[in-house]
Amino acid sequence: MLRIALVTAVESRAHDTDLPLLAPACAAAGLAAEVIAWDDPSVSWGRFDAVVLRSPWNYMERLPAFLDWCTRVDRASRLLNPLPVVRWNTDKHYLADLAAREVPVVPTRFVEPDAEPLPALEAFLATFDCAEFVVKPAVSAGSRDTHRYGREQTFLAANHLGRLLTAGRSAMLQPYLPAVDTHGETALLYFAGDYSHAIRKAALLERDGTARSHTAAPDVIRPCEPTEDERALAERILAIVAAHPALGGMLAYARVDLVRGDDGKPRLLELELCEPALFVTHAPGSAERFAARLAALLHAR
Repeated sequence: MLRIALVTAVESRAHDTDLPLLAPACAAAGLAAEVIAWDDPSVSWGRFDAVVLRSPWNYMERLPAFLDWCTRVDRASRLLNPLPVVRWNTDKHYLADLAAREVPVVPTRFVEPDAEPLPALEAFLATFDCAEFVVKPAVSAGSRDTHRYGREQTFLAANHLGRLLTAGRSAMLQPYLPAVDTHGETALLYFAGDYSHAIRKAALLERDGTARSHTAAPDVIRPCEPTEDERALAERILAIVAAHPALGGMLAYARVDLVRGDDGKPRLLELELCEPALFVTHAPGSAERFAARLAALLHAR
């Protein structure tokens, strides 16, 4: 049996609702799987045939250390998803890369740490005729340090933006698309290139500055069937990633998060290739599909 590590973090293992289904599914597919935290210094990663990132959800607080760890693991074993993909996908500047490749992404302006926050925000609002907008860091997960604002809250939003920039963090400004409240986000899951299932996620960001987590409020998630245009866009995006000259190797998993724009067409909100929740509890048989595709990918090497 191939030995694999399903990688979490010490503080996030209890919040990963996928792992209780993924581990036994891997065993049934002939993979000896262990659930291990990336930040456990006692682990010898070379004893695994593959190290599969699942829920290292504290990486954004320690990104250089996490990427150094990924580099070491990649030398000792097989990191999935591949190291170039992880380096690219842990910073949301990848959205600019995809936009340059003609992917319809949610309109995004990046603000770098040397910028003045209020002028940067005012320039963004002068460009986009949006009633509400979002401020968030370029390296983040689970809506951390992400807030939704109305135009009348410009000063408050500029303070938030300034805190991110002062901490040396790149930030993102995006219009808040009304379809998030009326339709929600559609997340499409792919395992080794094959479509598995999809879920619909209700709005998480509140106007009072709070954010709900799908792990704390599971009612915000429900299974769904993606529309034809959502499937088409998701698969176009994955084909672009597969052909990207700086990225290599088959993706063991991918989650494509889409939201409808003002024109009614789907746009990419996030492309999750590092540590996405897979929502297998909402799709019977999906844990087994994940394990089967992973086993086939590893045996094909």
